[in-house]
Parts: sequence; structure tokens; C-alpha cells
Amino acid sequence: MHDLAPLARFGRLLASGLRDVTHDPEALDSAGFWAVAADFEGRLTCARFGDVRTEPVPEPAPGRWHGPAAGDWTSSLDRTAYTARVRRIREHIATGEVYQANLCRVLSAPLPDPAAADVDALTALLARGNPAPYAGTIRLPVHGVEIATASPELYLRRAGSTVESGPIKGTGRTAADLLDKDYAENVMIVDLVRNDLGRVCATGTVTVPALCAVEQHPGLVHLVSTVRGELTPKAGWKELLAATFPPGSVTGAPKSSALKIIEALETAPRGPYCGGIGWVDADRGTGELAVGIRTFWIDRDEPAGPVLRFGTGAGITWGSDPEGEWDETELKASRLLAVASGAYEASGRTA
Repeated sequence: MHDLAPLARFGRLLASGLRDVTHDPEALDSAGFWAVAADFEGRLTCARFGDVRTEPVPEPAPGRWHGPAAGDWTSSLDRTAYTARVRRIREHIATGEVYQANLCRVLSAPLPDPAAADVDALTALLARGNPAPYAGTIRLPVHGVEIATASPELYLRRAGSTVESGPIKGTGRTAADLLDKDYAENVMIVDLVRNDLGRVCATGTVTVPALCAVEQHPGLVHLVSTVRGELTPKAGWKELLAATFPPGSVTGAPKSSALKIIEALETAPRGPYCGGIGWVDADRGTGELAVGIRTFWIDRDEPAGPVLRFGTGAGITWGSDPEGEWDETELKASRLLAVASGAYEASGRTA
């Protein structure tokens, strides 16, 4: 699929005409329109495009996406391993090492027809089967970046010196399913995001315009908060990413302790999942990066052949029930895996 032209799509924004690719975050404050993909592990890819225009996401085209069979997915952690690790995190909480840690697993399935595996065609399917506010594509096959995201979560939005984050914590099928644990989890992460932004924002400017708002998304609801601040004159994208990455909602609190626990307990790298995915317009001083959740990516380096990957996880607190947390990871994944396998129908049913 290296013959596919590089492109980036974010909602109705389409970028083509690749100019250059860099791993230097300082480029995001230089000039031009950039697509940005930051892996959870820290690999940053910034691609500058020369042609940026507005057009709708295309209708799904037959033959451009041939996804895995619904039964072909395997998980880096099965139910027994995942629930055991939830209990382990609760032990860390009991000893005061951490208040919350996000525990994730990576699902993988072989691509039955790698030649019919265009992530932008998958984005077209997701736009109909699982609409999301930060949906998009980054297709850079030569550079090992092929991402289709249906992210509902804002990591960073910047307009001049104003920066905003929209952490999600708390998930249920309906608002009635949300527990006290979900609200407590959200408030903990809001405190963490306030602290992160406070490292690069002017003193006294970090505010929380919205706390624990209930948002409807396809098949589930989330608790979403908004944190906003004014960047100091010396803070550009490099400093902003250094202060806030990886996003607090997908790590835990305190972040440094949570990251150590994640490294010890998770068995697969997260890659673009839980990283940052989006665009930066350096000429206008604007940008919007999503947290890389509800995100698919193609890994063409597997010895057995290209695979499609998808991450799912949950925030673990003292109030967590191990089986309930596993069920949350299943809830977050089920609809999207059905779309990617072609089993999801526009009527809202899975075949």
C-alpha cells in the first residue's frame, strides 16, 4: 500500500501534497499545515502538507476496505490477565503509590487482504458507523503511520495563546450507569490536567469552565470536563507537549507513578493509541489534537503479515470492580470492531 498517496483528514478538513516529514516538535511553530501523530511511547511524526481544503468525508467505496473477520481479533491481555492486573493496581492504590491508573490492552487481527486496507476507507466507514468529533485519518505508509481514528476526546486545542483540554473519564451505556467512582475519577484527572497546563500557562489563568458534563456518544455516554489556560510567551508546541504528554486521562494520577505501573503491567506497546493525533496550522497559530482513543492503526512490520490494531482500556481506582472494568473495555471496543470487520450495518445492528 506504499503506492497510496500521503494524506491527512480531520473531519471535513483534507490535506494532501506532502512537503516534508519531521520528528521535531519545534516545526509546529514554524510555518505551514501539519498532521501530527504522537505515539504513547513518545515517537512524534509531523507531516507538512501543501494543499489543505474542505470537503466531506467520502461515502464508503466497495473494495477499498477489507477488514478482519469479527472472530480474528486477539488481545494482548485476556480477561483473566486483565482482571488480575486491575486487582494489582488496587494494591498499588492501597499502599498510596497511585490514586488511579489507566490499564489498556491492544487488540490485533491479521488483514485478510493488505492491498484492500486503506485507512482512509476505514475512516469513511467509521464516519457512518461511529461518528466522532475528532475523527480522522493520517496516511503516511512510507513513514509507518497509517491511522484511522474515531476519537471523542480533545487532548489539546490551541488558538494563539489560549489552550484547552477536554479530558474524558467515566463511561456507561447510559447516564444512569455512571457511578460515584466515575465522577471521582474525572475530578482526579482534571486536577492532573490543571497541573500539567499550569507548567506552561501564566499563573492564575488555568480554569475549569466545565466539570463532569455528560456527553452522548454512539452506544455510550462519557463524563467530559474542560480545562483552559493562557500560554506564557515562551511556550510553544514543544513546551506544551513536554508539559502534558502523554495525556492525563490515559495515564493516571500521579502521572509519573501511573506510567511506571503501566510499563510493568501492560504487555504490548500502545503506539498511536492513547497518544496524540491531529493537526497544527503554524501560520494561524491554531491546532487541535485528539487523544488517540477509539483508534485503529496498521502495522505492516509483523513477520506474519500486516495486522490491524486497536486499543481499549479503563481507568482503575480504588472503587473499581475488576469484572466491571473488563466489561468497560469490551463496551468501548465492540461497536468499532464491528465497523472495521464490516459486520456493522447502518441500521445500528451488528450482523
